[in-house]
Amino acid sequence: MRRIPSLRAALTAAVTAVAALGLTATATGSASAATPLPAHVFAPYFESWTGESPAAKAAESGAKHLTMAFIQTASKGSCTPLWNGSTSMPISPATFGADIKTIQARGGDVIPSFGGYTADTTGTEIADSCTDVKQIAAAYEKVITTYDISRLDMDIEVDSLDNTAGIDRRNKAIKLVQDWAAANGRKIEISYTLPTTTRGPAANGVALLRNAVSNGTRVDVVNLMTFDYYDNATHNMADDTETAAQGLRDQLARLYPDKSDAQLWSMIGVTEMPGVDDFGPAETFTLANARQVYNWATAKKINTLSFWALQRDNGSCPGGPAADNCSGIEQQTWDFTRIFAPFTSGSTTPQNDFSVTAAPAAGSVTAGGTATTTVKTAVTAGEAQKVALSVSGAPAGVTASLSPDSVTAGGSSTLTLSTTAATPSGTHRITVTGTGPSGSHTASYTLTVTGGSGGQCTAAPWTTGTVYTAGQQASHKGHTWKAKWWTTGEEPGTTGEWGVWQDLGTC
Repeated sequence: MRRIPSLRAALTAAVTAVAALGLTATATGSASAATPLPAHVFAPYFESWTGESPAAKAAESGAKHLTMAFIQTASKGSCTPLWNGSTSMPISPATFGADIKTIQARGGDVIPSFGGYTADTTGTEIADSCTDVKQIAAAYEKVITTYDISRLDMDIEVDSLDNTAGIDRRNKAIKLVQDWAAANGRKIEISYTLPTTTRGPAANGVALLRNAVSNGTRVDVVNLMTFDYYDNATHNMADDTETAAQGLRDQLARLYPDKSDAQLWSMIGVTEMPGVDDFGPAETFTLANARQVYNWATAKKINTLSFWALQRDNGSCPGGPAADNCSGIEQQTWDFTRIFAPFTSGSTTPQNDFSVTAAPAAGSVTAGGTATTTVKTAVTAGEAQKVALSVSGAPAGVTASLSPDSVTAGGSSTLTLSTTAATPSGTHRITVTGTGPSGSHTASYTLTVTGGSGGQCTAAPWTTGTVYTAGQQASHKGHTWKAKWWTTGEEPGTTGEWGVWQDLGTC
């Protein structure tokens, strides 16, 4: 995927050699073999560097399965797999283990994904980084047995698509893993996530699949990234998904001449980007597009529906560009998830569900004044249910109250935000959460305060030599900043919109 954080050259860590592990070092036999994924599965990508809980987000959104992004090495030449290439996030039960077990206990699962844009452009995709096929295979096996999962995803794009040596090593390593899994009674699937044109994968993507065939490597799913075409054309993103997948189906038919039409379609997955993609408004995937793609995917009986990424499935930045944490279009939180979720075999839509909105969604007040907005709920499925309302994100000096603080879906409440002279000036995002028996939904309200006398920064000042990890905060030039992932030496406010530092506002 394209919007992947850059870890840059600042990542420095000792790399643990794993050559001694061999192919059998991680084998645990068939006793703990994972439950296979459904034949048709919705598994949106989850940005694992944000510090959020995948289990909590899965429960909140209703997505039973997640594709976890990304696993890579810390530096080129390493053979050690790490979440986001961070030495603080090793492949171990201590990193996401409890979350994954919780998701599995709820009847879902995760698909760990190797690669991604940053790894594929910095030589830290494991098959590009590591030249020992057996060590690459051992890394894959470690992920499989550590988290007891049944599918691995390979997100291969840009430079990695043209690294023929890495492609060959990767496919050879996958073949070793498939042989190991068969010998140990495990079911393991492999998906390749690849960029595409509107008519199917480009020649280098087809060459990757051809190399898999020549190595005897089974590819279970080819997952197309049906966005970021960058062709300066006007797009109907749903139509383009269909033509891209048809092109892939025709290419697969030449690679696998013995497969039936149904078998070829069952090898196909598509990953959308909700709302505005990286190219801009000309490539906007709408809710109407999502409904069309869902109906098409169901009719064709493809294997996988996904989108990049779960954290973008909200309308907190309508009219804006592509962002890590919102879609850039008018929508309710989890709208895209609700459309795609029933695709998973055996799943059902919630019997009852509701939405939460704030109208207006923004307001401005002079410190000492009061702002109000109406919190509206609506029934989106089934029958009306009781919804408890709560508020979070109010800065120091702001008192938030809801009247009433509980409604029946379809009812409204008034949110009152009372400020004092000591309230910090700046823009603050307030979140209203509605919780009912079917789950939780949120709405955002943006409060701008002027003339406030507050603003003492409470986070420690940023220093150039300090190492910051995901979630840690620092103050710099009158703002509070939160690190999205491991960083050192990168000054807050200079890394850009997609950089490591998230501006939490003035302080």
